[in-house]
Amino acid sequence: MDKTQRLTIIRLAASIALAGSAMAINLPDRVNILFFVAAYIVIGMDIVCKALRNITHGEVFDENFLMTAATIGAFAIGEYPEAVAVMILYQLGELLSDMAVERSRASISALMNIRPEYANIEQKDGSVRKTAPVDVAIGSIVIVSPGEKIPIDGIVVSGSSDIDTSALTGESQPQSATPGEKVLGGCLNISGALKVKTTAVYADTTVAKILDMVENAETGKARTEKFITRFARYYTPTVVGCAALVAVIPPLLGFGAWNIWIERALIFLVISCPCALVISVPLTFFAGIGGASRHGIMFKGSYYIETLARARSVVFDKTGTLTCGHFTVTAIHPEIISESQLLELAALTESFSTHPVAVSLRAAYKGSLDQSLVTALHDYPGEGISATLDSHRVYVGNERLMARAGVTPRQCHCIGTIVHLAVDGQYMGHIVVADTIKPQSSETIATLNKLGIKTVMLTGDKKPVAEEVAQNLGIHEYAYEMMPDDKVRHVQILAQNKELSPVVFVGDGINDAPVLKTADAGIAMGAAGSDAAIAAADIVLMNDDPSQVATGISIARKTIRIVRQNIVFALTVKLALLVISALGYANMWAAVFADVGVTLLAVLNALRALRSRSINQF
Repeated sequence: MDKTQRLTIIRLAASIALAGSAMAINLPDRVNILFFVAAYIVIGMDIVCKALRNITHGEVFDENFLMTAATIGAFAIGEYPEAVAVMILYQLGELLSDMAVERSRASISALMNIRPEYANIEQKDGSVRKTAPVDVAIGSIVIVSPGEKIPIDGIVVSGSSDIDTSALTGESQPQSATPGEKVLGGCLNISGALKVKTTAVYADTTVAKILDMVENAETGKARTEKFITRFARYYTPTVVGCAALVAVIPPLLGFGAWNIWIERALIFLVISCPCALVISVPLTFFAGIGGASRHGIMFKGSYYIETLARARSVVFDKTGTLTCGHFTVTAIHPEIISESQLLELAALTESFSTHPVAVSLRAAYKGSLDQSLVTALHDYPGEGISATLDSHRVYVGNERLMARAGVTPRQCHCIGTIVHLAVDGQYMGHIVVADTIKPQSSETIATLNKLGIKTVMLTGDKKPVAEEVAQNLGIHEYAYEMMPDDKVRHVQILAQNKELSPVVFVGDGINDAPVLKTADAGIAMGAAGSDAAIAAADIVLMNDDPSQVATGISIARKTIRIVRQNIVFALTVKLALLVISALGYANMWAAVFADVGVTLLAVLNALRALRSRSINQF
């Protein structure tokens, strides 16, 4: 509870005490009126001031104006208790709504605790210097003691510990950290001291990117939010005009006294306040974002909740998304050199790459690699890599890269990814690496199919590999030997089909960045994925679990259902009571329920979006 909320509680208590005294004690009429005026000033003067300030800025018709006009009018016709009661209940409703918003925001704001406050840098002389994370250079050695946050993404060089990654990934079980393993900034070191060699500057770390998403989560407003804003802009002046007609037309036509119809008009104003919609709709979206964050799913804005809820197609990258991305060398087929020589050349050429295939090649080669021999590196997205090794030009990649190198590769019928190698225009052979399907992938695809969503897989692998994975998972459609621009065109074609749009793309590699931006909603798989993929994505899954895609869709759909419920509920109740009030069958207390009561019920319903289920709870 902040200072403003505590002050509101004090004002509520003072106003209730003053109004209660006026009603309970038999005082002269003038003194009685003064007590009610004092009670009104204490609780309602800020609303009156807001209304006047907004009028001077050209913003006349808002809830502050409605409350001010209704309550001052009630004073004018002698309804002193009702006037004060409206302000008290309105302020109480606003207080409870603010507290509800605060609760919803807390799920996301809790992530702000992952921001590291300092880094302990090991100096050349062995001493330790405390500095701000933004001042830490790449390649620095950071000392992380138990109970401290890891300040920067890096590789453990010494020590072992358990790491709490829950704030980033939603994973409750601690993860082990041993030499050679990658750790993420923002995670909490639990048990042992670590030395971490940083691999990024703070601005490029996962924690910085996620915090940026958190801080800007409200910028991408959903179409429903924008509609409600426009609706309130036209709705409020309309009901003010109707209230004026209710106050003037009937008495002019001789259907009753002026004071009767003025009171009905004032009741009409209170009922018409659009607070329930203006507060509950954005709160629901924000609660949905908060509920998703508890599962390690980060939305860049409410617009993408709406898009994900409407998704008709989900397109997956294969490697690292549906499969583990942990390749293993299963076969080596040399041409004119030995198996060990072929593997050494491939591992050395790929020695600077973080691609899963490159990692598997280096893991398979047990000898040491002299990286100083590697120069003139060039990456070919979707094809492979080339480098100069001791004056020899080496190409390592698929058949398209071999064509670029001017050689004809030997065909291989092994199932897996075929890595060809050429040196100085001569074909040297190929290596077969195989990937495994993630355990959660099958359940994920099955769930999406049950939800009526078309599933598609796009991969740069050859047809046998793509076909095997697609058939095992039950994917509707697949395409193979896809370059990054091919994936973009495929997604564009899907998006043009109204029955298959909106289209969601899920990927994790740097080559997925273009298609992530092309899709109606792009989902980056894994906090440890490519920085380019995370930057291009609209939604980030903080772990490598594909089931989070289905969970995200479930949360998004639930959020939209609650939004629609609140809109229908608020409009139905208000329209019914507006008609009843115009006919003279509703008093000021009914009006208060229509405003404050409906708002509170809508807010409570909105908070259900904070409670969400994982795929395993479907």
